[in-house]
Amino acid sequence: MLTKRILNGFCPFHLNAFAVWTWYLLMMNSIFTPPVYIQRHEFVVDFVKKNKPKKVIDLGCSNCTLLRKLKFHREIEVLAGVDIDSDVIRNIMYALAPIPSDYLQPGDHPLTINLYQGSVTDRDPRTKGFDLVTSIELIEHLQLEDVDMFTEVVFGYMAPVAAIISTPNADFNPLLPRLTGFRHPQHRFEWTKAEFQTWALKACREFGYVVEFTGVGQIQGQEESIGFCSQIGVFQRVRSLSDASCRQGDVTEERLPYRLLYDVVYPSLCDNNIFHRTLMNEVLYWAETLRKGQMVTAGQGGEHTERLEERMEREESQTGGEQQCGRREVNEELEGQTTAQGHEEPYRAGRSVCIPLARLWSCPRVQALSGTVQHLKEVLLDDPRVEVTEDDTVMVLAGDEEDDDEDPELDENINNAETDQSLDSSVENKDWEIDLG
Repeated sequence: MLTKRILNGFCPFHLNAFAVWTWYLLMMNSIFTPPVYIQRHEFVVDFVKKNKPKKVIDLGCSNCTLLRKLKFHREIEVLAGVDIDSDVIRNIMYALAPIPSDYLQPGDHPLTINLYQGSVTDRDPRTKGFDLVTSIELIEHLQLEDVDMFTEVVFGYMAPVAAIISTPNADFNPLLPRLTGFRHPQHRFEWTKAEFQTWALKACREFGYVVEFTGVGQIQGQEESIGFCSQIGVFQRVRSLSDASCRQGDVTEERLPYRLLYDVVYPSLCDNNIFHRTLMNEVLYWAETLRKGQMVTAGQGGEHTERLEERMEREESQTGGEQQCGRREVNEELEGQTTAQGHEEPYRAGRSVCIPLARLWSCPRVQALSGTVQHLKEVLLDDPRVEVTEDDTVMVLAGDEEDDDEDPELDENINNAETDQSLDSSVENKDWEIDLG
């Protein structure tokens, strides 16, 4: 009956329900710029940027569009998604796998991503202990009699620090062209602004939360009393929970109704091998850059020196004010110090080029990774690709037989180091959206 109402209400063609919904999405998205489904995800991303939760779970994750956006925010350590439809997860889950830039520029801590098949009305101990729970356009797909169970599971059992729940605003429906009935053939209900707020405030009283009401999607000139196309409740826990109720359940003893479909752990600097490789790649890049800069001083042109200064300025701006401040303090401490040979800059020693560690350590990324000059020395001493002089202050690079010859392996390290940040930026800004509901 619902499908017939939709077909008779606003579609001039005899189409099946899925085609009707696709057609309606295109029409509805044309009303808002950007489309309202993108605005919902941007709302969550902005919340994450501001509040920096470490563990986030998305209920009704569907095609994982939101998770694919959140995985680029490196303050997050655990990302989880739950959906009742295992097929939609299986079709998209490998899009959450690490990409090349995740290996070239690993995070400070590992990111774990888990995708589960299950019902949001079931209690699974693996969903406890999250900082943020998101439920974007999900609750209206439940039977009304299941809403109370959903409420108890989210706020009573999972008990996150914060929750973001969005749902269509039925008061807004008359403003949508030629819409009769619900917005989606699988919606079981659609709440008005008053109904949504009544449910949210009741949940806050029962489980110790406060809620802020907002939303996304507005039409210029509409009455303020109507509200947003998609209404959102942002819940914050105010009632402290006991340690027993806050900690994650014992997964060996409790029933596990969710089925794990996909899990992956991203590379990070917590892994000693990855940390060593990342730091050495950066060291080799900067050592070669400084070596070429020394050769420029000998009379081979100034273009490379300009590129060096530009990259160092860019990296300093990316590492932030604290890093720049730290670098200035160290430079002040090292000011006036020289190596045993009396040099502060790279210099030649026969067919080799010597670079003071203090000079190498002043490179922003090397400094950020190594932390201290002493730590940098320890890493260099353990790596066969470099040598350190007896006074532990100068790194020695074997000179090329001809200055113009290039080491292919070193060139690869240099290219990787130059492209890792651009890969991160391009992938993070890429629009992965494919919204079907």
